[in-house]
Amino acid sequence: MSVTTSQVKRAFKYRFYPTDAQAAELSRTFGCVRKVYNMALAARTEAWARQERINYNQSSAMLTAWKKTEELAYLNEVSSVPLQQALRHLQGAFTHFFGKRAKYPRFKSRKKSRKSAEYTTSAFRFSNGELKLAKMSESLRIVWSRPLPDGASPSTVTVSQDPAGRWFVSLLCDDPSIQHLPTTDAALGIDAGLDHLLTFSTGEKITNPRHERRDRVALAKAQRRLAKKTKESANRARARRKVAKIHARIADRRRDALHKITTRLVRENQTLVIEDLTVRNMVRNRKLARAISDAAWSQFRSMLEYKAAWYGREVIAVDRWFPSSKLCSSCGTLADKMPLSVRMWTCGCGTRHDRDVNAAKNLLAAGRAVAACGAGVRPQRSSPGGQSALKQEVSRREP
Repeated sequence: MSVTTSQVKRAFKYRFYPTDAQAAELSRTFGCVRKVYNMALAARTEAWARQERINYNQSSAMLTAWKKTEELAYLNEVSSVPLQQALRHLQGAFTHFFGKRAKYPRFKSRKKSRKSAEYTTSAFRFSNGELKLAKMSESLRIVWSRPLPDGASPSTVTVSQDPAGRWFVSLLCDDPSIQHLPTTDAALGIDAGLDHLLTFSTGEKITNPRHERRDRVALAKAQRRLAKKTKESANRARARRKVAKIHARIADRRRDALHKITTRLVRENQTLVIEDLTVRNMVRNRKLARAISDAAWSQFRSMLEYKAAWYGREVIAVDRWFPSSKLCSSCGTLADKMPLSVRMWTCGCGTRHDRDVNAAKNLLAAGRAVAACGAGVRPQRSSPGGQSALKQEVSRREP
């Protein structure tokens, strides 16, 4: 069987350790990027109030004019490319807003927003494993934790600093090593949970590592110390960084575990069926918000989807209202109630179910119905045009 090679743009992220001069230059760049973004957003908002629209070209002309003023002359001290890229990112944000895919763009905060700057090929030089950015005399001291693809030539470079003070550089390259895997018949239903992070239709369960719980005591202690520090003081800055380091350690462990799970699932299965969960609404439950956030279901789905696209796999998201837990996977009978406290239950047909395994089996059946019929699986209140794919699938199993 032939294997298809796909040209995939892939970001390779590395940690680096800047010199004092490089750190100062990058910090200035971050500040200028934030300033230009906020000024352009304010200008576009004011124009919107006047029922006018400003595009990228007009914003770029405004940036040129700002640089010529005495008040904003410091914008000339940093590379112009990250400033232009900030305007392009703002244009993209408005494109998503007008396309009704996102909310109205928000202003960047000095304390809360991500510190980053994007450089295109005209603003950096990459050769023999050395990366030198514009306005810098020395190459960045990068820790090459993994090799780049052979002959890789980065198209963009993004430099960032996280709240814990760590510096990262991300190189966007074509990765010819990513290939579509051979097609198989394997399909898997996946039910997300809290007692077990994931439950598969095969009966296998992945234990929930509860990464946040492992550091909860240390995090609470660091947060109490932070709360007692004087605002805007050096001690508060150090205490804040300690809290950020604990959060970063938790996030790193969680991301590593999800990468390993999703890579394995994509390699072993052709079709993966998940539930379309509304995590944003679910975290409003104060009793479960911390556990749901720690499970990172949205991050799991995101990783699963982009890796499936890389390797020629399919991910099917079943409607969130599909009663996967209350439906008997053997006979199709729908139970009236199924409280969360019920982990094992017996159907009228005599089949005893593990709640999560049964849900995963139902998700797999619903996903197959979607693939076969091209229909949704949300239970219909009325059926003017016939049965839904779910009901057709269930009716086939009925004696």
